[in-house]
Amino acid sequence: MKKTILASAIAAATFSGAAMAQSTLSASELAAKMDSMPTVYGNIQYAITHTNVDGGGSEVEHFDNGTTLGVKHDHEIAPGITGFFKLELDGFGADEKDSDGANIDEAYIGIKGDSFGQIWVGSDDSIYETAVDEVAQFHEVGSDIGFNYDTGEGDLVQYLSPSFSGLTFGAAVQVNGDNNAKGGDKSFPYQLAAMYEVDALELAFAVDSNDNGNGNNENSYGLRASYNLDNLRLTGSFETRKDVADVLGLMGVYTLGKNQFALSYQLSDDDDSGDKNDTIILQALHNVSDHMYVYFEGYLSNADEDIYSIEDEPAAGAGDEQSIAAIGAVYYF
Repeated sequence: MKKTILASAIAAATFSGAAMAQSTLSASELAAKMDSMPTVYGNIQYAITHTNVDGGGSEVEHFDNGTTLGVKHDHEIAPGITGFFKLELDGFGADEKDSDGANIDEAYIGIKGDSFGQIWVGSDDSIYETAVDEVAQFHEVGSDIGFNYDTGEGDLVQYLSPSFSGLTFGAAVQVNGDNNAKGGDKSFPYQLAAMYEVDALELAFAVDSNDNGNGNNENSYGLRASYNLDNLRLTGSFETRKDVADVLGLMGVYTLGKNQFALSYQLSDDDDSGDKNDTIILQALHNVSDHMYVYFEGYLSNADEDIYSIEDEPAAGAGDEQSIAAIGAVYYF
């Protein structure tokens, strides 16, 4: 993203005193100083949903769908080696004047180079999530299916290798000490991934050890395949975890000018109960400008048991069918 007017103003204010003190400072030198400032970026996201549960009531909700504000920066440490950092906040509750405030979503530092890849430490999307979880992560509002793994996004040390003729490897370990491990015990859940790209084809495999003391330490295994046909992207994924669930995802995304249309199907098969639930999702998105888009999403979910309910209407009961109609708008810079 480009530097914002705010970042430029901060830079100008920061260096104006130095520029006045050093009358010989050239325009190119001043521009170089301004370019060294961090990049400020962000967005405001609003959504309205109408949720209906067959036999379980309905509700209309207006909410902040992930408003963020962030800052990032990188610099050359030595020829071919770059240091970088990112700090991103979310949870602003931008739909409410008396919101409690923001939380850290991503925060990390790292180094990267063409010869060794990159390593970074902190809170970020995990290697497993990035490699195979495309269908569950794609939608604006999001369905109830996905995330068949437990290792979170915090306390991570991650590594991504350079590309070897299209093949890259990734690894992550979550360092849970005595103070933040579940159950009070130290744990070091890890993730491994391999990703391959050739022409229009993408293949990925990942594993999550889930060693975080939540009562089920069975590994999660995930596969993803994607293929790009001009303006059409097709993706299929499969995740399995013993004694938890098998999760299937299929998605097609078609881009036409400023418009994007997506159709996806997700299926979860619970190992414990043997029950299945699935969701069909339709998305139509329009880019109003380079900084704003609007969208509609429709979700239709079915299950073998009454697993859907309206939280604000517990007396309404539960049902095995749920439909959600969502509209939203995002402004970003």
